[in-house]
Amino acid sequence: MSQLSTPTQAAAADRVQEILARIRRIEIRTRKVVEELTAGAYHSVFKGRGMEFREVREYAEGDDVRTIDWNVTARFGRPFVKQFAEERELVVMLVVDVSASGDFGSTGRRKNEVAAELAATLAFSAIRNGDRVGLLLHSTREELYVPPRKGRRHVLRLIRDLLYHERHHSGTNLRAALENLLRLQRRKIVVFLISDMLDAGFGHTLAVAARRHDVTGLRIIDPKELSMPAAGNLAVEDAENGDILTVPLVNPRDLQAHAVEAAAARLEQDRLFKEAAVDQISITCGQDYVKPLMHYFHTRERRRNTR
Repeated sequence: MSQLSTPTQAAAADRVQEILARIRRIEIRTRKVVEELTAGAYHSVFKGRGMEFREVREYAEGDDVRTIDWNVTARFGRPFVKQFAEERELVVMLVVDVSASGDFGSTGRRKNEVAAELAATLAFSAIRNGDRVGLLLHSTREELYVPPRKGRRHVLRLIRDLLYHERHHSGTNLRAALENLLRLQRRKIVVFLISDMLDAGFGHTLAVAARRHDVTGLRIIDPKELSMPAAGNLAVEDAENGDILTVPLVNPRDLQAHAVEAAAARLEQDRLFKEAAVDQISITCGQDYVKPLMHYFHTRERRRNTR
């Protein structure tokens, strides 16, 4: 005799189907971007973790004498040099800020939804390139760490965690996130720091992380954080600490003051990343994130080729 499902079991099954459908939508939506990235830009931008020995050949004028293989040279009586191939397998770590400020969205998509899609795009690009990818979710402290692995099933698990993780803390501490990264990953890896960067005091740790790892910042911005409409005296709640602030948005002078303050905050963030020698990509919610992402990869590829 078949057993009837209870309302609770039915609701749980519906929830599973909803999760799977949402993950599938993200996979489909990011597929074209992944194909464009892995067609050349992603593959050629990031250096491998080191160099592996491939073969020896006879010394030619201009070769680095430090690559001479003295054993082979002695055996044949003429100089031979070692040739190396760059290791292509990378470890990619997605460090994602899951603080409450990511819940804000004025364009129909919240900042944390855009962050999840960006992370999914980078994760699929990584596994398509044969790399391992891991995830570190962080608020004021570590929320979730998933060690780097390969494979589509692994990336689907990461997307599920990005979409459905229930955070334990609402604040932001990017310094602590970077310190955790340094503790968890000691060998050189590729790091994408995905956040709205609404924090301070992490510049020194960012510079330390950049000396050990290949770090790129992806800053998620909502348009309303840059310019506000005339709305009278607007009561605003800080999503991370619950403080209520009254923001005067009555006349053009108020609006201009807000715009100037927002621009100054962005310039300070830009300065912090520049001093740490870390590239930063700005992604605006409601706008196509493909263009700034592709522009960054192509710019970085050109920069690497001219070194």
